[in-house]
Amino acid sequence: MRDRRLARARSQRGAHTGPSPVDRARPGCKHHLICDAGGLPLAVSITGGNRNDVTQLLPLVDAIPPIRGRVGRPRRRPRQLLADRGYDYDVYRRQLRDRGITPRIARRGVAHGSGLGRQRWVVERGFAWLHAFKRLRTRYERRADLHLGLLQLACGLICFRHLEAILK
Repeated sequence: MRDRRLARARSQRGAHTGPSPVDRARPGCKHHLICDAGGLPLAVSITGGNRNDVTQLLPLVDAIPPIRGRVGRPRRRPRQLLADRGYDYDVYRRQLRDRGITPRIARRGVAHGSGLGRQRWVVERGFAWLHAFKRLRTRYERRADLHLGLLQLACGLICFRHLEAILK
C-alpha cells in the first residue's frame, strides 16, 4: 500500500517538473527563453527544474519563426547568439556554427569582463516581463501543456504591448 501512495504522489506533480537544486529538492520547472536584441521573446519552452539549460539551446534556436517585413527571403536564424557560461560547450558552439550562427558565449574559468553582461541583461529583462504575470512566477498548473500555453500567451501579450507603445 505504501508504494501505491508514493506513485500517486509523484504523478500529481505534473509533467516537466523535477527536483529543484536550489529549493530543497521541491518539484519545479524552468522557463527557457530566447529573445531579440530588444528583449522581445522569440521562442520559449519549459523543462524540469533539474535539467541543464544547455539542453534547450538548439530546440529554442530551431523554434524561432521566420521574420517577415523585408524584401527577399525571410530570415530564419539570428546572426549571433549571446549566452552566459552555462552554455559553454564546444559541441553546441559547433552546431551553432553549422547553422550559420556566430556563438558569443562566455567561457567557463575565465575572469569576468568579456562585455557580454552589457548585452545579456536584455534576456533577464525578458524574464522579468514574463514573471510579471503572477500565474507564471509560480506554477499552479499540473499539466505542462497548460503552463506552456500560458507562457506563450504571455509572450504574445508582451509583443502586443511593445507594438502598442510603438504605434502611439
